[in-house]
Formats: sequence, C-alpha cells, structure tokens
Amino acid sequence: MDELRQLLANNRDWAERIRASDPAFFSRLAKQQTPRFLWIGCSDSRVPANQITGLQPGEVFVHRNVANLVPGEDLNSHSVIQYAVDALGVRHVIVCGHYGCGGVLASLRGERVGLVDYWLSSVHALRDRHASELAALPDETSRHARLCELNVVEQVGKLSRTLVVRRAWEQGRPLFLHGWIYDVADGLLRDLGVTVDAPPAGGD
Repeated sequence: MDELRQLLANNRDWAERIRASDPAFFSRLAKQQTPRFLWIGCSDSRVPANQITGLQPGEVFVHRNVANLVPGEDLNSHSVIQYAVDALGVRHVIVCGHYGCGGVLASLRGERVGLVDYWLSSVHALRDRHASELAALPDETSRHARLCELNVVEQVGKLSRTLVVRRAWEQGRPLFLHGWIYDVADGLLRDLGVTVDAPPAGGD
C-alpha cells in the first residue's frame, strides 16, 4: 500500500507544480480536448507518449497495446481511431514501435507465452513473409530490431486501409499517418520515413 500512497503523493506534487506555473491550466483542460495527434504505441511501460514527445496533457490522444498493432478485428483500437479522427479531428496519427519490444521478440523466436499468442498472430505472419531478409542479418539483435521496424510499417499500411481513415481522405480532410520507432537505449525517436496521406494505389 505504501507504493499506492506514493503515487497519490506524486500526483498532488505534480498538480501543484502545474498550477504554480500556470494557474488556469486545469480549468482550460477541463473545458475541451483538442489534441492534434493520435499516438498508437506499445503498452511497454518504458515508452510513455507524452513524456518522450514533450507534450502536455490534452495534446496527444493515446492508444496502446502489446506490440502497437492495428488489428482489423479489434473494436477497441478502431473505436479510438474513429473518435480521434471524426470527433477530435486529429491531423496526424503516429504508429510508434520501439526497439526491444517483447511481443515482437516472442514472435521472432516463435515462443508460446499464452493468450497474447493470438494477439501476436499478425506479427508471426509478418516474420514469415520477411524470413529471407531477417535470416540474412548477422544476429538475433539485428533481426529483432528489423522486425520491430517492419511491424511499424505494416501497421501504418493497415491503418491506411481502415474505413475511418479512407473516409476522411475521401472527404478531403487532411490526415497524415506516420511510422516512428523509439530506442529505449538512448531515449530518441526515429522517423522510419513512412508517411501516408492518401489511399494506397490500387484500392484495397
């Protein structure tokens, strides 16, 4: 229980610091939510979206799950995407993976870890599609890193094919999808050069 009391104490300290620097901060925040970004990231505790991007509460709408996936059948992630795009009007959706991702490593190794195996099935398939490229890399560390990158690219592609995103583009709304990756070892974000702002050529 001491750990929980410490969290509450930390919260009071944080709120006091915010009010000291900006007395109207919380009253403004309570009136509206106007983030410009939707962040789809991994549940990993080492990758907190607000902190690593230097954004304040209210500036980024966040969805996190194991291995930063956008599964077609997942109502949770698609509800978040719809709310962010249609209700909040975000202009940028960032899919952010990270090096050292445990879910991606489990897929790379073909490990069985329980219920999450089903969740990671698309990463297993991605690993198999890129088996030759991964096998050509010198060691597991480099293969793991590359599969983390490939997974981000894959999720951006899936996101670009969702009904919500395609409808926004059809209506002429500016919406940009980005693929980034975070390195826990140095605290830096890297743009993977994957930015999409229109439906994929050739339709679905």
